[in-house]
Amino acid sequence: MFEALERDPRVRVRRSGAPDPDGRCVVYWMHRAQRAADNPALDVAIEAGNALKKPVVVFFGLHAFVERANLRHYRFLVEGLPELAEGLARRGVGFVLRRSPDHALLRFLTGVKPALVVGDESPLRQADGWRHTVARALRVPLWTVDADVVVPSALLLKEQYAARTIRPRIHARLREFLVEPPSPRAAIRWRLPRGVAHLRPSLDVLDGFPCDRSVSPVSGETGGRAEGLRRLRAFVRRRLDAYGEDRNHPEHDGTSRLSPYLHFGQLGPREVARAVLDAGGSHAATDAFVEQLIVRRELAVNYVAFNPRYDSLDACEPWALRTLRRHARDRRPVLYTADQLEAAETHDPLWNAAQRQMVESGWMHGYVRMYWAKKILEWTRRPDEAFDLAVVLNDRYLLDGRDPNGYANIAWAIGGKHDRPWPERPVTGTIRWMSFASTSKKFNAREYIARWSSST
Repeated sequence: MFEALERDPRVRVRRSGAPDPDGRCVVYWMHRAQRAADNPALDVAIEAGNALKKPVVVFFGLHAFVERANLRHYRFLVEGLPELAEGLARRGVGFVLRRSPDHALLRFLTGVKPALVVGDESPLRQADGWRHTVARALRVPLWTVDADVVVPSALLLKEQYAARTIRPRIHARLREFLVEPPSPRAAIRWRLPRGVAHLRPSLDVLDGFPCDRSVSPVSGETGGRAEGLRRLRAFVRRRLDAYGEDRNHPEHDGTSRLSPYLHFGQLGPREVARAVLDAGGSHAATDAFVEQLIVRRELAVNYVAFNPRYDSLDACEPWALRTLRRHARDRRPVLYTADQLEAAETHDPLWNAAQRQMVESGWMHGYVRMYWAKKILEWTRRPDEAFDLAVVLNDRYLLDGRDPNGYANIAWAIGGKHDRPWPERPVTGTIRWMSFASTSKKFNAREYIARWSSST
């Protein structure tokens, strides 16, 4: 059983070897998959613990210096921790929460003496670096499990050029991985050893927490699995059948609005996909949703996992870099400073509305997000400056920022990633262009602009 787990295609062996026979438990170092249900990493940890006849404990270290994270993000994350602890307890698994400056995993491991450590995968540079550091320091095996996608990223082998190249590869494996999760229970219940410190999971953990507090939490947006499931049920019941048409209408937003819950791992993509497929909706709507949730989202994860420059213009295709270089000296129609853009002080009411939606609600509709990024390219001095600014604003304000989807979307809009050359124009070259006139015709732009006017 134990060897079969190690060979699971979702499992990446970061440090190999046999489990420590004198270890007291299996530790699941939770980071990206913050849920107690439909979590392949948790399932692997429990199955390993049962095979080794050891209890399982989840360690969650709340790190104050995650790149470009602020109070808006931490509040949403922490709102999900109480129900996470309750869900783990129902599966016989312990939960230990610590926060900066006492968040270090290795210090915790010294106290509990694990036989094996299991983590969840993250393609983001900072988080992946933590996993490499821990693997070098450990004396027991470290496995990380790809719990954030349906088809494990490792099976795709390399960066895929576009949706058309990744789609057949993903669909060929969907039947294998889009299945009901095993959801085992721990055979031996975890008991906290004497002297091992832990915090009660509540909003109180943010009191005095030394994070960036320059961006306030969003009023009316609640993190946590229960709220994510409520939104999923409401979407399936009320909006799924119209999704194919309504998803491109920002004025009334026919999307699922689940991306923050997927970003923090409070919902998993497999359970969302299964809920939609089991709902019995129209084939057109279901296919459109699966395309976005699995194909497009996993294309973004693939991009970040296999391209180390994912959050810079350098990650984009040679044809795009060439055309942007050729037009680097073109006269811009207007130039705005970073402060003007952040404050939504441009001549363009649609762009200003999109920026205000992001700042005030922590959300931006995907269609206007494309337009938003493309105009930053037109209104800044250099393409690399535009890319960097889009990343900063995206990550600073959006609840689903700091995510592969955001980096892939910016790379598409500014650097032609996953796209193709279009007819050449000043400034943008052969990068696909979007105008106020053409974009406004796609939906009720007047209603959208009015909703996010400066008076809101």
